[in-house]
Amino acid sequence: MNRRDFLLTSGAASAAAILRAAPLPDAMPSASVPPASMPSAGRMKVGCQRWGSDPKHLGFLLRFGVRNICASPARSGPDGVWSVESLRDATKAVEDAGLHVDAMYWNVTTDVLIPDRRDAAIDRNRRQIEAAGKAGIPLLLYNLHVRTWRARTAPTTGRGGSTYGAWDLAQAELQKGKPNIGPIDADEMWARITYFLQKVVPVATESKVWLGCHPPDPPVPADNSWKIAQVLDTVEGLKKFVSICPSDYHGLNFCQGTIAEMLRQPAADIFDAIRWFGQRRKIFNVHFRNIRGRRDKFEETYHDEGDIDMAKAVLAYKDVGYEGLLMPDHVPHHGDDPDELQHFAWAYGYIAGLIQGAYAIPAGR
Repeated sequence: MNRRDFLLTSGAASAAAILRAAPLPDAMPSASVPPASMPSAGRMKVGCQRWGSDPKHLGFLLRFGVRNICASPARSGPDGVWSVESLRDATKAVEDAGLHVDAMYWNVTTDVLIPDRRDAAIDRNRRQIEAAGKAGIPLLLYNLHVRTWRARTAPTTGRGGSTYGAWDLAQAELQKGKPNIGPIDADEMWARITYFLQKVVPVATESKVWLGCHPPDPPVPADNSWKIAQVLDTVEGLKKFVSICPSDYHGLNFCQGTIAEMLRQPAADIFDAIRWFGQRRKIFNVHFRNIRGRRDKFEETYHDEGDIDMAKAVLAYKDVGYEGLLMPDHVPHHGDDPDELQHFAWAYGYIAGLIQGAYAIPAGR
């Protein structure tokens, strides 16, 4: 046996052993059928959202094996709404460079959750969804939360002098919130979210455009000092969210890092979350990130050194039938790599290797 065959065989055997130790269900719910609008390549792919449609970086992505991306938002018209032409132009620029637009970032502002501002903002969002459908954009990725605090506290130091994004609730509580937002309790927040979904999900369903919502990052306690309930910052909250306005086109930008941050035992419990949402076809995109720590105190590490077994995670996505993108959304930072190009290149290669290994495992392992 040559070295290449040995590595392939041993890698597949190791991954198979992982699955034997923690089996995942094979059957999908019969009602869970992927919408026809979302292209399916039959396997996961490495993705990117970092540089969107920036021409300077499209060649960089191709060099490191990334061909499917979340594109930058198209130019909006004077009324704040995309035109079909601007969306097609944005898509063409990416495709001319040899990449494919699998998703586009959708800037849903806080206004949609503020009662005296929301109707005009939601109307613009509805028209953007319609334009995306006409332009052939299959997936819009967005955030839906009211946050008045910084997303991270002081960074920590990692290997080779890298710095890691970190969160320590005890330090974050010292931050001052904005006085003009809140308080908003949980019932009121759910009412506002439901109002938004009831307005946009039917349009997405009619337009055949997937809407993937990113959970609030970082999660904070319900009784936070800012008095703003973050009802989407638990797994149970996300389950409730995807159950509002049932539609094949309403689901999650499943940020594995953020969902791990919600958990007290992320190394053990993240796989249950992948199973639950994946079996119901509610994972539309994956931010593939590792952390060290748990809810209220964590740091974002390199993929190979955090608490989550990333090889096992890829196999979990495969087993629930996920066929979309795995994106490294956050990476460590170092002064010698100010644009984080080295860090992202390393992440793309690491993820590509995990995907290749996952599909090398024979069926019925």
